[in-house]
Amino acid sequence: MKIGILAVQGAFAEHERALDRLGVDHFQIRNRSDLDVIPDGLIIPGGESTVIGKLMSDLGIGCVLRKRISDGLPTFGTCAGLILLAENIDNDARTYLGTFPMTVTRNAYGRQLGSFSAVSEFADRGKIPMEFIRAPAITSVGKGAEVLSRVDGKIVAARFRNQLVTAFHPELTSDDTVHRYFLDMISGR
Repeated sequence: MKIGILAVQGAFAEHERALDRLGVDHFQIRNRSDLDVIPDGLIIPGGESTVIGKLMSDLGIGCVLRKRISDGLPTFGTCAGLILLAENIDNDARTYLGTFPMTVTRNAYGRQLGSFSAVSEFADRGKIPMEFIRAPAITSVGKGAEVLSRVDGKIVAARFRNQLVTAFHPELTSDDTVHRYFLDMISGR
């Protein structure tokens, strides 16, 4: 198994470390030519969604990723990655990849000072630590999407077919539950 990590901006190195702990091969996607290798899965990290979205467009990789995700490439988006995958953003007129039927709110918990930690249930995997940094929240999900976790009543993790999203940063903890869940999605478990 080989995972591609979008590495144009954001917390891609932290995802690399999580995959290293799990013994999973990975590579960085920084240019259009990096997409000549078709990964078994894709991670879109947290960072600045507007910057990542602009770079995806400028580098000519946004359209390629949108098609591959729509065609079934297993994809995991954290924080900004969640925003990039969303069909609708409450407080932003832009749409980036738009492959996940959900509506999200950017900075739902406030700015940097609104960052916090929580522990909550994730899917059927038990309670896990969650780090929220200028986090978005999912305000609604469309038909076929499954809510995997809530914190204070807000949806913070969901799945739609081949796509997994978290408003929090599992890569910033030593708990690999969410990454294992994603790997299980890829292998069909």
